[in-house]
Amino acid sequence: MKNVSVLDLKKQCIDLKKKVIDMVYKAQSGHPGGSLSAADFVTALYFKEMKIDPENPNWPERDRFVLSKGHVCPIQYAALATRGYFDEAVLDTLRQEGSILQGHPDMKKCPGIDISTGSLGQGLACGVGMGIVAKQDNMDYRVFVVVGDGECQEGEIWEAAQTAYKYQLDNLVVFVDNNNLQIDGITDEVMPNIHLGKKFEAFGFDMYEINGNDMQQIVDTLDRIRMTKNGKPKCIFANTVKGKGVSYMENQCGWHGVAPNDEQYAQAMKELDEQLQAL
Repeated sequence: MKNVSVLDLKKQCIDLKKKVIDMVYKAQSGHPGGSLSAADFVTALYFKEMKIDPENPNWPERDRFVLSKGHVCPIQYAALATRGYFDEAVLDTLRQEGSILQGHPDMKKCPGIDISTGSLGQGLACGVGMGIVAKQDNMDYRVFVVVGDGECQEGEIWEAAQTAYKYQLDNLVVFVDNNNLQIDGITDEVMPNIHLGKKFEAFGFDMYEINGNDMQQIVDTLDRIRMTKNGKPKCIFANTVKGKGVSYMENQCGWHGVAPNDEQYAQAMKELDEQLQAL
């Protein structure tokens, strides 16, 4: 864990958001909405919480990060580049043929990716497997998994959650990016999740419900979890806003997987710059 202030994390988060908008704009392809809703807790993990070494991406003692909702990889790529896993100029190659930065994270191409993801519903099972191995090998690394609320409609999520409880994986932290939107519309209209946070609690998780776009709440919750060793996996149920930080993207389902045009790009960057200056 690094000694980084909440203010510095807020500034870093806005910088990552700008990189997300920039790379999706240049690629004219990608998923900005979910990348922005997850930006705050991804920032907290990569720049404060996780034990990682960019110069040694496969360090056995590192904490693991699983982006189960792999389509929002622009925010992970922005974090990895800023932390020094690869040159920031590579961000301009998002989704290009031959690039290490494909439309979903690829562990065989991009340093810092612990598992390839993209098929929704599968990442939590991978994270549970990592947590089990850590327990069996008496290693103290932790596993952080990000799932979407729409993704939680997949049955494999709940098989994995049940397994996490059975094996007492208190080294597993699941962030639910609860932005209430998915590609086809409002999540509870497409397929109601019905008290999603309480579902994780019913499956044996310690559940912490927070504002997932509030950096102070994220940091405070991670501090609490770090001090809790009770044999139970952890769920941070993060209520977020899809497209957070860019006014015309916020709470708009249409910005799930659409790139901004020239005018929209300029407006988004202007708004983010203004937020940075206001801190």
